[in-house]
Order: sequence, then C-alpha cells, then structure tokens
Amino acid sequence: MHEPIRVGVVGFGLAGRVFHTAVVEATPGLELACVVQRSGNDVAKEYPKARQAHSVEEMLGDVGIQLVVIATPSYSHFQLARQCLQAQRHVVIDKPFTLTSAEAAELILLAREKKLLLSAYQNRRWDGDFQTVQQVLAGGELGHVISYEAHYDRFRTEPRLDVWRENGLPGGGTLFDLGPHMIDQALTLFGKPESIMADVRMERRNAVVDDAWDVFLKYGQRHPMTVLLRSTLTACTPGPRYVIHGTKGSFTKWGLDPQEDQIKAGMAFDAPGFGEDPESDWGELQTAAGTRRVPTLKGDYRGYYANVRDALLGRAELAVKPEQAWRTTRLIELARESSAHGRRLNVYFHLEP
Repeated sequence: MHEPIRVGVVGFGLAGRVFHTAVVEATPGLELACVVQRSGNDVAKEYPKARQAHSVEEMLGDVGIQLVVIATPSYSHFQLARQCLQAQRHVVIDKPFTLTSAEAAELILLAREKKLLLSAYQNRRWDGDFQTVQQVLAGGELGHVISYEAHYDRFRTEPRLDVWRENGLPGGGTLFDLGPHMIDQALTLFGKPESIMADVRMERRNAVVDDAWDVFLKYGQRHPMTVLLRSTLTACTPGPRYVIHGTKGSFTKWGLDPQEDQIKAGMAFDAPGFGEDPESDWGELQTAAGTRRVPTLKGDYRGYYANVRDALLGRAELAVKPEQAWRTTRLIELARESSAHGRRLNVYFHLEP
C-alpha cells in the first residue's frame, strides 16, 4: 500500500471549488492537503482536514506536497505553474493550459528537465456523453466518419463585466474557456487536422471579449472529413451536443453531461445517479438497419485524477500529456489568426517541443 499522494490546490473559485478540490477529495489514493485561498475561510468550512494557505509560497513550504493543481484565472497559469515546477512539484493546470504555445513549450521543457509530471485538466474526456461517442465510433456502425459537429451552447444575454472571464483581462472569452475542451475532444478522436478556419466574434451588446465562435477543422484527402466546433452564449435553445454523420449512419446526442451541476449541488460521486444521463437525453443512432437509442455511459471526473495518481506511481501512462495541451493551445492561436484574416490556415505542429 502506498501512502496517499498529497495534493495542493491553488485557487478556490469556481474551478478550484467545483472541478478540483471536490474531485481530488473524492479520488482514492489522493489527499487534499492544502488549498491556497488568499482571503476568507471557505476552505476551512468545506475541508476542515485540509490546510488553508494564503500564498503559493506558504503552500510550497510544505515539503510533503507532491502534486500542485493550478486553478486560478487563466492569465496566471503560466507563472504559477513555472514556479511550482521550479520548486520540484508535479503540476496539473486547469484549462486553458497556457495563453500561448510558446508558454506551453517552456513549461514542457522545464518539466522534462526536472523529470516531473505535467498535465492539463481535460476532464471532459471523462464526460459520459463523450465516452459514449468514443464507444459508438469504435463500434463501426457509422462507417467512415464524414462530419463531426459538437456544440457547447449557453444562454446569458448580458455580459458579466465584473468577472475576469468577461471584463477584458487576458485569457478571457469563451474560446479560452470552452475551446480547450472541444478542441481536445476532437484531437482525441481524430488526431491532427490538415487545416483550420474559424470565426471568433462578439455577439452580445456591450461584450468586450469573444462570446461565440465556430471552428472548422478539415481532415484527409482520400477520405475527407469535416469537424465543426461551435459555441455561443446566445442560444436560448441549445444545439445538439454531438451530430456525427458517417457512410453507414448518423448519431445525434442532446444535453450536457450532468456532473458539473451535480457537484455544484453538493452531490457525492458515489451517490445513486451521479454522472448518469436521464433516458430522455440518450443519443440516437440511425442506420439502414433502423433507429435505436444509445444509453449514455456514466461519466466520472475522478477518472482524470485516478490516472494522474497511477502515472505518478508508475502504474499507468499519463492520459492527458502536456504535448497534447500544446497542440490544443496552438490550434486556439491559429483559430484567432484565421478569424482575424478571414482565411483557412494549414496546420503544422513542427514547432512542438
């Protein structure tokens, strides 16, 4: 039996509270040892066994902390991750990994030099609906995929100019917020695209950062395939989560994975129904043989941290590699460039670290 891996989480806002401390605390083999919250005492109330630190330096003073999670505003990810790597800590960074591919490359090289684990929190690979998509594609019933479309739509008509994601600070906007998840899922399914074209825009009055975007990825010459990733904050009626057309059939899935809302509501990971889609949200698979509903696999974000645990213990290969996060960051850069110039760009990853 190994002693639990002691984890420190930097930040106790939405990301730290919902997507990290709650998941770390619930993952066997990990110990939530410390949370950096600069003001207030919410940590002590919610996690009385964890120490609350008021600075990263204070947290790093605990030499027993092996893994640090960066769950702060996006513009601070690079500096904090570099500080923790230099202090000889393994690091997980919430999305976006960094704001530029150059920053991502610098962190990767530093982690390699120090022989440390570095990963991006791409937890939505552990969404039940995405894992169902993987299952459907692996089953072969769709034949060769011709088009893949994914939506992440919300409805919020007024910009929240009092929060960093929407007030114009670096790292704000929905492309940095939701783009890493959707691009990572596409790369996980299909690998590197040949070209990219994007429209990144502001749709709401008084918006100061992007709140809608479309990203088109083109694949293949002999068997061409198109990937369309879409997000908007003006969708009172959200689009389908996934629509996949193949040479033998189509798969359509509506509704979002329930885990985020369940964690916010205080639901435990082992509670009945956690991570489970209602039957009304199951996907539909249509082929020449007929139409059938496809039960959504149960999602579980603990799978991400369980893999990090096992990678640190030498039991498994790291699932979300930092080089993959570099590729996602590079595609976000290319999407902005494509949108600014109104043209399709070829995708090269030759500068990958």
